Amino acid sequence: MTFRGWPSEALEFYDGLEADNSKTYWTAHLEFYEQQVRDPMRELLAELEPEFGPGKIFRPYRDVRFSQDKTPYKTHLGAWLDAGHYIQLSGNGLAAGCGVYQMDKDQLDRYRRAVADDITGAELAGIAARIDVHGHGSLKTAPRGYDKDHPRADLLRHKGLTTWQEWKPAPWLGTAAAKKRIVDFLRASRPLKDWLDIHVR
Repeated sequence: MTFRGWPSEALEFYDGLEADNSKTYWTAHLEFYEQQVRDPMRELLAELEPEFGPGKIFRPYRDVRFSQDKTPYKTHLGAWLDAGHYIQLSGNGLAAGCGVYQMDKDQLDRYRRAVADDITGAELAGIAARIDVHGHGSLKTAPRGYDKDHPRADLLRHKGLTTWQEWKPAPWLGTAAAKKRIVDFLRASRPLKDWLDIHVR
């Protein structure tokens, strides 16, 4: 099958799920979800695999074991591509990201040492100056053991680093142009991905 985008009804499905996050709604719309929401994502992942690696669609069910919010279904469709690429569809439109949202302890240690290094840190600062990167779990100042006035203290503060792009609903979402948007974004994000692959992963 060839990826041809998502119909506008796919976004309306998630609008409806936001309003009625129940088994009754889900069961009534399950066939639509599988054919018009999930299957186009599968087709997209298959077409992206030669360049960006294999992908996986996340389960639509929320893990409510430790959450006060007991609504059973996710109000978006998420997919993970190999080496840190992410794609999301929801009632708000299409989104994509690249990077490491939350580094584990070892990754964070490698990240901070690489940022503090004059050569590798300058490389990351140059990347951040060229493309829009987002820090996550950020501290208020440079972490313990690093100079608060370090020239890259703003990067040292982060516990995760990604690129992120959102596209509002538009007619092109129902065409193959949706794939081009994703591909262009992931290619533009490649310098950050490559830096993280070398110094953090």
